[in-house]
Amino acid sequence: MSTTQTADPSAAANKIGLYKVDLIAGNEGVPGAPILRLSLLVNAATGEVTGQGRITQAVESGDVPISNIKGQVRATGFGEYTKVLSLEGEGFVSFPPPAIGSYLAPFTAHFGLKSDWSGKGGWELKGSQPVEDVPCEAVDHG
Repeated sequence: MSTTQTADPSAAANKIGLYKVDLIAGNEGVPGAPILRLSLLVNAATGEVTGQGRITQAVESGDVPISNIKGQVRATGFGEYTKVLSLEGEGFVSFPPPAIGSYLAPFTAHFGLKSDWSGKGGWELKGSQPVEDVPCEAVDHG
């Protein structure tokens, strides 16, 4: 298997070209806690990131698709967290009933990550409570 086709995100330091990383962030197992799922493509040469995501929460109107995600992953060069990830995008937010309609809300996220893409960070969807200091990890689909 070539380095560009490996499903192991910890091998990202050795990758060339474009590779996929799926992340999940939030306090899983905590009732009502928001969970962020990200599906990202990373350009190994430039650090540019694009993708999509979804915020889920066990509340009414608690499912928000996030589109047009763009950002950067950069090496820190020191410490436990070997890279930082910053993202921006748009959340498609529906008004809770009885209102009808939806709107695009600015979305931002930031994470300090280890070489295996686990770490901590947070996100904000404008109009919602910011989420901070939550765990993040790579999702292995294998």
